[in-house]
Order: sequence, then C-alpha cells, then structure tokens
Amino acid sequence: MKPIPRLAGAATLALATLLGAQAVAEPAHGIAMYGEPALPPDFEAMPYVNPDAPVGGRIVEANVGTFDSLNPYIRKGNVPWQIRFHLNETLMARSLDEPFTLYGLLAETVETGPNREWVEFTLRPEARFSDGDPVTVEDVIWSFETLGTEGNPRYASLWTAIERIEQTGPRAVRITFNTDNRELALIAGMRPILKKAQWEGIDFAEEGDSLVPIGSAPYVIGDYELGRYVSFRRDPDYWGWGIVPFRAGTYNIDEYRLEFFGDETAAFEAFKAGIVTTQREFNVGRWDSQYDFPAVQQGEIVKSIIPHARPSGMTGFVMNTRNPLFADWRVRDAMIHAFNFEFINETMTGGAQPRITSYFSNSPLGMEPGTPATGRVLEFLEAYDDLPPGAIEGYALPVGDGSERNRANIAAALDLFEAAGWTVENGVLRNAEGEDFTFEILLETGSSENQAIIDMYVQTLARVGIFPTVQLVDSAQYKERTDAYDFDMTWFRRALSLSPGTEQYLYWGSAQAQVPGGRNLMGVESAAVDGLVDRLLTSAETEDFYAAAKALDRVLTAGRYVIPIYQWNISRIAHDANLHYPETIPLFGDWTNWQPDVWWYEEG
Repeated sequence: MKPIPRLAGAATLALATLLGAQAVAEPAHGIAMYGEPALPPDFEAMPYVNPDAPVGGRIVEANVGTFDSLNPYIRKGNVPWQIRFHLNETLMARSLDEPFTLYGLLAETVETGPNREWVEFTLRPEARFSDGDPVTVEDVIWSFETLGTEGNPRYASLWTAIERIEQTGPRAVRITFNTDNRELALIAGMRPILKKAQWEGIDFAEEGDSLVPIGSAPYVIGDYELGRYVSFRRDPDYWGWGIVPFRAGTYNIDEYRLEFFGDETAAFEAFKAGIVTTQREFNVGRWDSQYDFPAVQQGEIVKSIIPHARPSGMTGFVMNTRNPLFADWRVRDAMIHAFNFEFINETMTGGAQPRITSYFSNSPLGMEPGTPATGRVLEFLEAYDDLPPGAIEGYALPVGDGSERNRANIAAALDLFEAAGWTVENGVLRNAEGEDFTFEILLETGSSENQAIIDMYVQTLARVGIFPTVQLVDSAQYKERTDAYDFDMTWFRRALSLSPGTEQYLYWGSAQAQVPGGRNLMGVESAAVDGLVDRLLTSAETEDFYAAAKALDRVLTAGRYVIPIYQWNISRIAHDANLHYPETIPLFGDWTNWQPDVWWYEEG
C-alpha cells in the first residue's frame, strides 16, 4: 500500500487560511472566496500532481446501469455523470487542495468589483475547442444564457442572479450580479463553455442521443455505444499543453473508458477478469474478504487506501415529505428508530464502518451530536421559529443494542407513531380513519447492497405493522421517477465539500422543492434552512462561516429527512498495479478530478 503523507489537521488549517483578509480586486491568476489563492501567479503545477508523469496506457471504470445520452447539460436523458467533468472546460478550475479556490483555465485572468458585485474574465488567446476553433467571448455569453434558460436545472440559479453579461474587450467578458452573494464570482468561473456554432439550428434542450458536444478539454469522446460504453481519448493537440499550469501533470492516461453493467456483481466479476482496471469499494467487509483473488495475490492488482478531510455528506434512504405520510417529523423519527443500523452494519460490514452522524460530520463544519447549541450557532438558530425538535437542544441518532430485535428502539418507534396518530391494530399500523400505513421504496435495479439493506429494514418494519412494497426499476425509469419526485422513499447521496455554498440552495432550498429534476429530493421547505444558507454565503468572518455551517447541519439533521447509513472517511480503491498516483494526496482526497486526472500508467 502506498504511503500517504500529510492531511492531519489540514481541513481546519485550510479553512482558517481562506477565511482571512479580503483579496484585492484586480486582475489575478486565481480567485478565492476569502483571502487569496495559496499558489503564486508563476506556479508551475498543482502540489498534488506529478508534473513528470509519463503519458500512455488506459484506465477502465465500471458503472452500474445504462445511459441514453451524451449531453450532460440538459434535463433530458440519462447521461454518464463523468462526462460533464471531462469534456467541456470552464473559465476557472477548482483546486483539490484549497476549499473555495479556483485557478485560471480558459481564462488567463479574473477580476472582481470591490464587493464582488461583478466579475470579469479575460480568455487566454490560445484557448481552442477540440476541432481547432477558438473559444470566444461570444461562446461564453451564449453558454451562460443557454445553460441558464434551457439547460439542466443546476444552471438556472446562477442565471437568475445575473443582471447582465457583456463583452468588455476582445477577449474579456464581464458578468454583473443582482444579488449580494460573494460566491457567485466563483460559480461563474465553473460554468462549462460550449461551442455556440455547434448548436445552430438544433433544439438544445432536446438533443442528447445523437450529438456529442464539442469540448475544449484534454479528453474527447473517441468511441461509444449508448448503454454499453464510452471511451475518452487524450487529445495530443489539446490547446493547453505547456500553456495552462493547472494542466501540468494531469490527463496522463491515453484512454479513459467507462463500461456499463447490469448489476454490481457483474461489474465486480469484470474487474476480477481484468476487463475493468479500477474499482472503488464502499463496503469494508467485501474489501477485507473478497479482494483476495489471484490477480491480487500475484500483485497484478493493488489495494490503495486514500484519506480525505471532507465532510461525510449524507448517504442513506430519503423520505419524501411531499407525501403527507412523511410530512410529520414524528413519523420520520419513528422510521429512523425502526432502522436497525447496528445490526445491519454488522451484517453488511462486520461493524467496521461508523455511521454518518450529520451532514457535515467528519469535518470542522459539523455539529456536535447530542449537545446544545451555544454562542454564534445558538444566536443564528434563535432567529427562526420553524426549527425541528433537537436543533437547539441537541439531536443524535438513536443507537440500538446490536441485536436483531432492537427492542428499545422499536418501542420508541411505536410511541412516536402513536403520538402522530398511528397505532397497531390486528398487526397493521393504522390511523384513526382505519387507513393502513403503507408506502413504496423505489430502488434502481442492480444496486444489490441497497436491496440487501432494504430487505432487512422491511423485515423490521413488519414488527411495527408496516408492510411497504419495494419497486425495482431500470436506471432510465429511476431517473424519470426521481426527477418527478414520484417516490415515497429512495436511495439518497449528497456529497458535501469543505466549501459549501450556493449549491446548498439546490440541495435543500425551498425554491427548489417543487422544481422537476431538482436535487431537493426530501422536499425541504424551511425558512431556517434558507436563511442559514444565506448566512453561509454572506459571512465575512471565520467565526460566522463555521457557525452558519454548524447551524445548518443541526437543522438538516434534526429534520430527520434521511435514514443515514455508514460513512466513508477514506476511499478504498483496488486498481491495476501499472496505474499510479502521486504520494501527495490533496485535501479533498479521492474527489472528482483526481482519478483519472492525476493518475498515470507505467509498467514495472
């Protein structure tokens, strides 16, 4: 196993550094939410890459499910999630070592107004699309407007915050905002830039299954078969080689291939057979027991453990509060009590993985479970009168005794149901009108681990008189139904970073609760959540930023919207022994834009 230096205390140190003095608003090579970027204008490479890495080889990654589109910028279609990170570049690029910090990519400089009421980007004269045409200000303006009005809902909120976007020089574009939000300048830097000419005469919002977007990144889509595979090829003529310091030591792999399988078992067998060359394992029990096949024993496959300092995020099973059945927090609390985590964890992982305790757990942004709010956190919370029970007093997930019967928590669940108007009659949980407590759990076909967890949960629910149906659907149906919020309970995963910002509105903001295709699956509509996200984005001091994050964490966790399962505070990656990564691991660890971006292939 490769040694992993540093990371101890890195999250706190990085945040404290970034939450310092305000940066001077003048043309610069990078931008930070607070303070200034850590790297100087003349930096040669990011600190977590190998600038001397050899070029060549291939990396093959397994995906479970299918896809019917290669356009990740619209609502229509089921698209491999990796495409939007590897095809069209952005004006700025995110550092994996500094929360809230971007460095120039398509843009050579960035400038902001004194209060970040506007941001101006100057394009690099060398910037080109993969077909050789230059990236122009016209492309930038068209991309912002088109994505904001016709694209995926993830792009809409920025567009509504833009007062105007205009060309201010041959290669310069200025965006003026109508909202007081310091992060908007950074969000603008992360919008993908598409080629306007490619979409002339084409319905942008509908085209997805027959057109591959022309990008400007080091990878181009070389070959694909819808539903089966996508092959990214390294572009030797990429415009940024030797020009963009952020790109030094990245995209060293000649081919990055995504293979799609019907279920997790088939994907794992493909890895064992050498068809797939890298495998992330999220179950420590399997990691310890099933990764002893011949290729591992012979050293052809290496098991690497990658640390990180990111928040745990939230993973588990979300309850849809749009359904009146789950609108009552007492019902949701009862559902959490009935979930026998300790027994399930022992069964699935041998009890080796700790449970997620809150949305920002495992980080300095997380609340302290079970303790009352104090100081600035308390002050922020007291401004709202729609707080869920426990947000101020302290909330912690129930802990079972590890036995299969889980008597104490089952008794607590029944008490909570009764308080909400549900009692067991002839072995069935019913309300005063005689209606059964019944609902559907929606799962995607092939998610065998989730199915195994739900099977155990269903058996437990029978003890309190609940008999849900479990509906398995293919990936296309799953996306269609979750986009329409047509579910009662389903699998849920929100990865959170050390730089929480405007995306929090998308995850649980009231304005997103009824927007089709949105990310607020639980349907949160809370003045406290909205206000604390506002506070997070307008904090000018370190103390306020931390306090706002901790207060938001308390409200979301005490809201009891999700039944959390175990967390992954490290990444477990088994991979071809010829695939290598730098010994310096970034603060974010195994995050988007780490594999395959900084890996390389080298035999020996």
